[in-house]
Amino acid sequence: MPIRTNRGRAVVYRRLWAWPLRSPRHLAIAGLTVVVLLTIIAVLIPNRSNPLTGRAGGTSVATSTAQYTGAPPGQGAAAASGPSAVSTTSRVPAVGTTPPAPAPPAPEALDVANAWARAWVNHPAGMTNEQWVAQLAPLTTDEFIPQLQTVDPANIPSTTVTGPATPTSSTARAVEANVATDGAVLHLTVIATPVGWRVSAYDRSD
Repeated sequence: MPIRTNRGRAVVYRRLWAWPLRSPRHLAIAGLTVVVLLTIIAVLIPNRSNPLTGRAGGTSVATSTAQYTGAPPGQGAAAASGPSAVSTTSRVPAVGTTPPAPAPPAPEALDVANAWARAWVNHPAGMTNEQWVAQLAPLTTDEFIPQLQTVDPANIPSTTVTGPATPTSSTARAVEANVATDGAVLHLTVIATPVGWRVSAYDRSD
C-alpha cells in the first residue's frame, strides 16, 4: 500500500538509514555496496566521455582518412558520401632523422678532387681571376663559384700537387679529402650533384 503522508515517509527513511547500524554485518554489507557502486561509476563515466581510452595503451592517437576510388572530380561532398569512399583508420608514424651512413669513397669523387687541386695550383704569372675560375668552374658547384671569384691567384702559395687525394670521411653522397701540394694541404668537400661530382667547399692548411 503506497505511503501517502510525510510522517510515513520519514519512518521509512529512518529505517533505511538505521539498517546498517543494527549489526556489524549490516554495516559491512552497506560499505561494500557503496564501494562497488563507486567503482562502476568511475569506470563507466571516463569511457563514455573519451571513446579512445581502452585501446592499445590508452594513449595512442589515431587519424581517420578517406580513400576515394574513382569518384569523378567536381562532385565534392556528394562523391565522398557515395559507395566509392572508403574510411580507414591509421596510426601516425613516428618521424625521425638519421645521419647518412658511412660508405666507401666514390672513385669519381676522388678523381674530381685531384683534378680540382691541379687546376687550383695552376696560376702562372699574369693569370686573371676570371681565367683561374674558368678552369675550376667545370669541377665546382654553381653555389661555390662566387666565393672563388674573390680569390687573387697571385696569393696562392702552391704551384704543384705532390700527392693524390686522400679521403678522410665519406658517404654515398659526399666525400671529404685532403690533397697535398708544395705550399699547402687542400681540404676539399666533394658532393654528388645531378651533373656529377663537384667540389662544394675547400680550405687549406700551410
